[in-house]
Amino acid sequence: MPTLTEQLTQQLPDARLARLLTQITDTCITLADHLQQGALTGITGATTQRNVQGEMQQKLDIIANDLLKTALSSSPDVQGLASEEEPTVIPCHQQGSYLVAFDPLDGSSNIAINGLVGSIFSIYRTQQHNHPHNKALSETDFLQGGQQQVAAAYVLYGPAVMLAITWGNGVE
Repeated sequence: MPTLTEQLTQQLPDARLARLLTQITDTCITLADHLQQGALTGITGATTQRNVQGEMQQKLDIIANDLLKTALSSSPDVQGLASEEEPTVIPCHQQGSYLVAFDPLDGSSNIAINGLVGSIFSIYRTQQHNHPHNKALSETDFLQGGQQQVAAAYVLYGPAVMLAITWGNGVE
Protein backbone atom coordinates (compact mmCIF):
# COMPACT_ATOMS: atom_id res chain seq x y z
CA MET A 1 0.00 0.00 0.00
CA PRO A 2 1.47 3.39 -0.98
CA THR A 3 2.04 6.06 1.64
CA LEU A 4 0.01 9.26 1.43
CA THR A 5 3.02 11.15 0.08
CA GLU A 6 3.53 8.52 -2.65
CA GLN A 7 -0.17 8.60 -3.51
CA LEU A 8 -0.21 12.41 -3.70
CA THR A 9 2.90 12.45 -5.87
CA GLN A 10 1.47 9.81 -8.22
CA GLN A 11 -2.06 11.19 -8.52
CA LEU A 12 -1.58 14.94 -8.54
CA PRO A 13 -0.27 16.57 -11.70
CA ASP A 14 0.81 19.59 -9.63
CA ALA A 15 3.87 18.79 -7.47
CA ARG A 16 3.37 22.04 -5.53
CA LEU A 17 -0.08 20.95 -4.35
CA ALA A 18 1.28 17.51 -3.42
CA ARG A 19 4.04 19.18 -1.34
CA LEU A 20 1.52 21.47 0.35
CA LEU A 21 -0.85 18.62 1.26
CA THR A 22 2.09 16.59 2.57
CA GLN A 23 3.20 19.55 4.69
CA ILE A 24 -0.29 19.92 6.13
CA THR A 25 -0.56 16.23 7.02
CA ASP A 26 2.96 16.11 8.49
CA THR A 27 2.14 19.10 10.71
CA CYS A 28 -1.12 17.45 11.80
CA ILE A 29 0.89 14.40 12.90
CA THR A 30 2.95 16.70 15.14
CA LEU A 31 -0.25 18.29 16.43
CA ALA A 32 -1.69 14.82 17.18
CA ASP A 33 1.38 14.09 19.30
CA HIS A 34 0.78 17.29 21.31
CA LEU A 35 -2.89 16.42 21.79
CA GLN A 36 -2.08 12.93 23.05
CA GLN A 37 0.18 14.39 25.74
CA GLY A 38 -1.96 17.46 26.52
CA ALA A 39 -2.94 17.01 30.16
CA LEU A 40 0.39 15.40 31.04
CA THR A 41 2.35 18.39 29.78
CA GLY A 42 0.01 21.10 31.08
CA ILE A 43 -1.08 22.42 27.69
CA THR A 44 -4.82 22.03 28.21
CA GLY A 45 -7.24 24.60 29.58
CA ALA A 46 -8.39 28.05 28.61
CA THR A 47 -6.35 31.21 28.24
CA THR A 48 -7.56 34.74 28.93
CA GLN A 49 -7.58 35.53 25.19
CA ARG A 50 -10.54 35.46 22.81
CA ASN A 51 -10.43 34.55 19.12
CA VAL A 52 -12.00 36.63 16.36
CA GLN A 53 -15.43 35.06 17.05
CA GLY A 54 -15.21 36.10 20.70
CA GLU A 55 -14.69 32.54 21.97
CA MET A 56 -12.23 31.86 24.79
CA GLN A 57 -9.06 30.42 23.29
CA GLN A 58 -7.77 27.17 24.64
CA LYS A 59 -4.02 26.72 25.08
CA LEU A 60 -4.15 24.03 22.41
CA ASP A 61 -5.91 26.44 20.00
CA ILE A 62 -2.86 28.67 20.15
CA ILE A 63 -0.39 25.78 19.90
CA ALA A 64 -2.24 24.31 16.89
CA ASN A 65 -2.43 27.70 15.18
CA ASP A 66 1.26 28.40 15.76
CA LEU A 67 2.32 24.97 14.46
CA LEU A 68 0.26 25.26 11.29
CA LYS A 69 1.05 28.93 10.71
CA THR A 70 4.80 28.28 11.04
CA ALA A 71 4.76 25.23 8.77
CA LEU A 72 2.53 26.68 6.07
CA SER A 73 4.08 30.15 5.98
CA SER A 74 7.48 28.55 5.40
CA SER A 75 6.24 26.93 2.19
CA PRO A 76 7.14 28.91 -0.94
CA ASP A 77 3.95 27.49 -2.48
CA VAL A 78 1.72 29.47 -0.08
CA GLN A 79 0.86 33.07 -0.88
CA GLY A 80 -1.34 33.57 2.15
CA LEU A 81 -3.13 32.05 5.12
CA ALA A 82 -6.48 32.70 6.79
CA SER A 83 -6.89 31.14 10.23
CA GLU A 84 -9.90 31.21 12.53
CA GLU A 85 -7.50 32.22 15.30
CA GLU A 86 -6.11 35.27 13.46
CA PRO A 87 -7.87 38.64 13.09
CA THR A 88 -6.40 39.24 9.61
CA VAL A 89 -4.98 37.21 6.75
CA ILE A 90 -1.30 36.30 6.88
CA PRO A 91 0.75 37.14 3.78
CA CYS A 92 3.45 34.57 3.05
CA HIS A 93 5.18 34.39 -0.35
CA GLN A 94 4.23 36.86 -3.11
CA GLN A 95 4.88 34.24 -5.80
CA GLY A 96 3.06 31.44 -3.96
CA SER A 97 0.43 29.50 -5.90
CA TYR A 98 -2.03 28.75 -3.10
CA LEU A 99 -4.17 30.32 -0.41
CA VAL A 100 -4.92 28.15 2.63
CA ALA A 101 -7.86 28.81 4.95
CA PHE A 102 -8.01 26.71 8.10
CA ASP A 103 -9.44 26.16 11.53
CA PRO A 104 -6.43 24.81 13.43
CA LEU A 105 -8.40 23.09 16.19
CA ASP A 106 -12.16 22.95 15.74
CA GLY A 107 -14.12 21.86 18.80
CA SER A 108 -11.35 22.69 21.27
CA SER A 109 -13.93 22.97 24.05
CA ASN A 110 -14.24 19.16 23.72
CA ILE A 111 -10.69 18.76 25.04
CA ALA A 112 -11.91 19.09 28.64
CA ILE A 113 -14.13 16.02 28.22
CA ASN A 114 -11.63 14.08 26.08
CA GLY A 115 -13.92 14.44 23.05
CA LEU A 116 -13.02 14.63 19.39
CA VAL A 117 -11.39 17.72 17.98
CA GLY A 118 -10.21 18.37 14.45
CA SER A 119 -8.39 20.55 11.96
CA ILE A 120 -10.12 21.78 8.80
CA PHE A 121 -8.43 23.03 5.61
CA SER A 122 -9.54 24.64 2.35
CA ILE A 123 -7.04 25.34 -0.43
CA TYR A 124 -7.51 27.69 -3.38
CA ARG A 125 -5.26 28.81 -6.20
CA THR A 126 -4.13 32.40 -5.96
CA GLN A 127 -5.74 34.82 -8.34
CA GLN A 128 -2.48 36.19 -9.78
CA HIS A 129 -4.25 38.41 -12.32
CA ASN A 130 -6.00 40.15 -9.41
CA HIS A 131 -2.84 40.44 -7.37
CA PRO A 132 -0.28 42.85 -8.86
CA HIS A 133 3.00 43.18 -6.98
CA ASN A 134 1.96 46.41 -5.27
CA LYS A 135 -1.38 45.12 -3.89
CA ALA A 136 -1.41 43.66 -0.39
CA LEU A 137 -3.08 40.33 0.24
CA SER A 138 -6.54 40.80 1.77
CA GLU A 139 -9.57 38.85 2.93
CA THR A 140 -11.22 39.33 -0.47
CA ASP A 141 -8.52 37.13 -2.05
CA PHE A 142 -9.94 34.23 -0.03
CA LEU A 143 -13.55 34.86 -1.07
CA GLN A 144 -13.71 32.34 -3.88
CA GLY A 145 -16.53 29.97 -4.73
CA GLY A 146 -16.40 26.32 -3.76
CA GLN A 147 -15.84 25.35 -7.39
CA GLN A 148 -12.47 27.10 -7.26
CA GLN A 149 -11.35 25.00 -4.30
CA VAL A 150 -8.49 22.73 -5.41
CA ALA A 151 -8.25 20.62 -2.24
CA ALA A 152 -9.83 20.26 1.17
CA ALA A 153 -9.13 18.14 4.21
CA TYR A 154 -10.05 17.52 7.78
CA VAL A 155 -8.24 15.62 10.49
CA LEU A 156 -10.01 14.13 13.50
CA TYR A 157 -7.93 13.66 16.64
CA GLY A 158 -9.12 11.11 19.18
CA PRO A 159 -8.29 7.52 20.14
CA ALA A 160 -7.25 7.20 16.49
CA VAL A 161 -6.24 9.99 14.12
CA MET A 162 -8.24 10.08 10.89
CA LEU A 163 -7.63 12.11 7.74
CA ALA A 164 -10.20 12.78 5.00
CA ILE A 165 -8.78 14.58 1.98
CA THR A 166 -9.91 15.47 -1.52
CA TRP A 167 -8.20 17.11 -4.44
CA GLY A 168 -11.22 16.94 -6.72
CA ASN A 169 -11.27 13.24 -7.54
CA GLY A 170 -13.17 11.54 -4.73
CA VAL A 171 -12.22 11.43 -1.07
CA GLU A 172 -9.25 9.56 0.38
